[in-house]
Amino acid sequence: MNKTKILYVEDEPNLGQIVYDSLILKGFDIIWVTDGAHVMSKFYDFTPDICVLDIMLPNVDGYQLCEHIRSKFPALPIIFLTAKTETPDLVKGFEAGGTDYIRKPFSIEELVIRIDNQLKLHGIGENKETVKEQKIELDEIKLGTYTYFPKRYELITPSKTINLSNREGELLKKLTEMGSKVVERKDILMQVWGDDSFFNSRNLDVYIKKLRNYFGEDDNIEIQTLRGRGYLFLVK
Repeated sequence: MNKTKILYVEDEPNLGQIVYDSLILKGFDIIWVTDGAHVMSKFYDFTPDICVLDIMLPNVDGYQLCEHIRSKFPALPIIFLTAKTETPDLVKGFEAGGTDYIRKPFSIEELVIRIDNQLKLHGIGENKETVKEQKIELDEIKLGTYTYFPKRYELITPSKTINLSNREGELLKKLTEMGSKVVERKDILMQVWGDDSFFNSRNLDVYIKKLRNYFGEDDNIEIQTLRGRGYLFLVK
């Protein structure tokens, strides 16, 4: 069985060395890069299963790096590990394509748990080469006058094409795969965000509002909020 491969980007040498050594001891295969501009030159040879990115990096910051990686690899889990924890910073990170956030200072145990959680959410494990998807995924989904391509996070509206962020794509996939059934709010938070903390709950509200705006060209499409429960995605 192959080891899980982690691309770790951190320019602070002491922290970087501690995290690098600790993850090696935990059994991961890891490459550590200190400059955002040097990441992609190493990326394709290493082909990571998950990325752990600092935000404040020389030359190319974590947001830019995440956006570039996400454009090439829509389903790759990306964890931001940073001291920038104001709400606008967190929202910007998720909009760039991040799938999780860890605040500095942090423990190695928390980092490992979050890495494992992201790998499970994205169907990646130690036996990743032999594990097949349990669920058959449609190549495209018709939603009124819209067409949604879940594998590449692309939403075709009557007037334009919207390239969804990883978080937006996973949220829309969760809403639409339930048909006309209620999608529980807690289930969304646990499966798309990884936990149901207050901050993530507020973040979910922001993303629901964004999806409603995306579907504004078709009055027959509605995302209903059921207070205390969750959401209904309706195509009338």
